[in-house]
Amino acid sequence: MILQPGEKLHVIHRRYFEKESRRHFVGIVEAYEGGVARVTGNVFTVDRTKFAFVRRPEMRTRIISLVSGDVLVNVIPPSVDLDKVVYKQEKKSVRVTDGSDWHLDLSEFTWI
Repeated sequence: MILQPGEKLHVIHRRYFEKESRRHFVGIVEAYEGGVARVTGNVFTVDRTKFAFVRRPEMRTRIISLVSGDVLVNVIPPSVDLDKVVYKQEKKSVRVTDGSDWHLDLSEFTWI
């Protein structure tokens, strides 16, 4: 099986229009079947006044098709604390981190 319940994911939703909001999702897989995952976690969007990603406080459960071509999915190591995940601007790149040694470099996805 590609994904197991309990695995952690970082999901980038594809933008179809230049001015469309950037949406990312960080969560835990509850179930996976036939290319579709049920994932519970938090949405991160760009605050256009601060030019920074911010976490939406409410937990959400999303059904995400991994075969649609609408998302880029990164599997996050089990040791990552999802409650501490933040986005940090570093020079011209963006990194996702939980403050530990782990980080995910999103430089190819920056908004600059």
